[in-house]
Amino acid sequence: MTTHVSTHPSSTYGWFNAHRATIALIALYLGALSVLVTGVAHLEQYSVDSYSTVPTIGTLFLLNFIAAIVIAVGLIAPLGRVAGRYTDAVRAVLAVAGIGLGILSLVALFVSESSGLFGFVEHGYRMAIVVAIVAEVAATVFLVAFLVANGTGLQKIRTSSR
Repeated sequence: MTTHVSTHPSSTYGWFNAHRATIALIALYLGALSVLVTGVAHLEQYSVDSYSTVPTIGTLFLLNFIAAIVIAVGLIAPLGRVAGRYTDAVRAVLAVAGIGLGILSLVALFVSESSGLFGFVEHGYRMAIVVAIVAEVAATVFLVAFLVANGTGLQKIRTSSR
């Protein structure tokens, strides 16, 4: 008895294409939630851990929170009435902004731990830092998955303008 296993890529891509919208929607909401958690983790450190008193770093932590709120709300907001045919492209830009926020936050943390950032040196991995790292990595992964599944929206703009 022989079993034939299809190694043809179209069977895999066929499943992905059939579920693309669902994957994109789930990744979008999980990415928005992860960005929000990143912002809240920075706000918690800003207020509870007294980072508000650290020059430059305190301001950056507050700006991180504000950016996370704007990005997360923008990702899940019903943009169709405002952006029209550009909705997918606007969401793609917001997803790239969320990826950038996550990656830049991780880079800033690692720089602050190794050589210092604006004269500030972070020590150790307490729970707030671990939560921030996990949220930043999750935001990056989910928003990249969203972009892969949904695309940039440029194709929709091109086809609707014809």
